[in-house]
Amino acid sequence: MNRPKLQKNSPRSVRRRTVGARTELTQRKALIEGNKLPLCVRPTLPGVNLVGWAEENREEVGKWLLEHGGILFRGFDKLDVAGLESFITVVAGDPLAYEYASTPRTRLGGHIYSSTEYPPHQMIPLHNEHAYSREWPMKLAFLCMTASPEGGETPIADSVAVYRRLDPAIRDGFAKKGVMYVRNYDRLDLPWQKVFRSEDPEVVEAYCREKDIEFEWKADGGLRTRQVCQAVAEHPVTRDMVWFNQAHLFHVSSLPAELRESLVAELGEENLPRHAYYGDGSPIGDDALAAIRNTMQAARVTFSWSQGDLLLLDNMLAAHGRMPFTGPRKIVVGMAEPHAAACPEVAR
Repeated sequence: MNRPKLQKNSPRSVRRRTVGARTELTQRKALIEGNKLPLCVRPTLPGVNLVGWAEENREEVGKWLLEHGGILFRGFDKLDVAGLESFITVVAGDPLAYEYASTPRTRLGGHIYSSTEYPPHQMIPLHNEHAYSREWPMKLAFLCMTASPEGGETPIADSVAVYRRLDPAIRDGFAKKGVMYVRNYDRLDLPWQKVFRSEDPEVVEAYCREKDIEFEWKADGGLRTRQVCQAVAEHPVTRDMVWFNQAHLFHVSSLPAELRESLVAELGEENLPRHAYYGDGSPIGDDALAAIRNTMQAARVTFSWSQGDLLLLDNMLAAHGRMPFTGPRKIVVGMAEPHAAACPEVAR
């Protein structure tokens, strides 16, 4: 793996003024007192380049991330899109392409993308990236290039705590059955050409067969897919059990009541842009989904962005979302370190 070149005023030049541990260029403490998530890391001297510092302290960063679930790097020299890609490469390996997408994003360079391009007034609920599939990135990095003057926070939550706080009857029921995600790709959601990054139906079919995704071409040329995925998962390093699915996002109950009723009336449940069931195809009750949303909300930690902030998350240990905002906001995102789960054995 090619290492990015250090920029001027890197920690290697600044460090000559210090003695002792390599991490002395930084100070670390909880960003919010009483919360381990996120750890905040700040430089103790001006002009510290985050990419160069991270290259020298990769092992420590990995340990802190496993301990806290997320790290906010604040006060370092500001990075651009290429700098974020270099940072990700240093701490987690080559950034990943955004495949099998569920939300609109713009590729900005390399494998760095815009954050989800939903209207500013909409809130994006807490979720773990790609938890609607059997493959996901273990690392996420968010870089704040422009902080909104009002709102626009990226709330985060401890996924281990969510798992432990959920009603065991709800949690165990999901764990046994898994989650079935049903998607219809048409004018109301992302078209299949963007999701699968191809105009060729044969390419789509090959992808679906490889990933064990059921597919069905509809008479109007649209595509419907179904896949059963995990509801909970074990972290491969810490061995903690985490709540890891997007049933609460895909389920039609996530929509406002009037919109939900009109879509079901117009399209029929089978043609909704996206919906979620238990893995055996049985319906998920609204009460269970409300309890899940409430538990995740209770675990939420929110902080205001500052320009230049970089938030690194372990995608299994920490969920993330987005608050509504006004004015300009630019958060760019990269993902790395692919992880695949075995086909879940669900009760049918």
